[in-house]
Amino acid sequence: MSPATNKTSPNPELNLLLFSIPQSLLLNVGTASILLLLTAGQFSARALEALGQASEELFRGDRLPILDFPEDNELKNS
Repeated sequence: MSPATNKTSPNPELNLLLFSIPQSLLLNVGTASILLLLTAGQFSARALEALGQASEELFRGDRLPILDFPEDNELKNS
């Protein structure tokens, strides 16, 4: 038994009610969005790593101010 519809159209499209979208356009849009997503992910990872390194430098012990703690004598007198 042979299939009832064995026709392939030269321009495959996504047929919607009011218009049709060519599959090549859908492929181009999908590829561009995936590449943009990968690039944004790499940029975000690098930015978060740089932010983490900057926060480590900010809270290093040699850059913090020296705090004056009261002496033991002052605590016993008060």
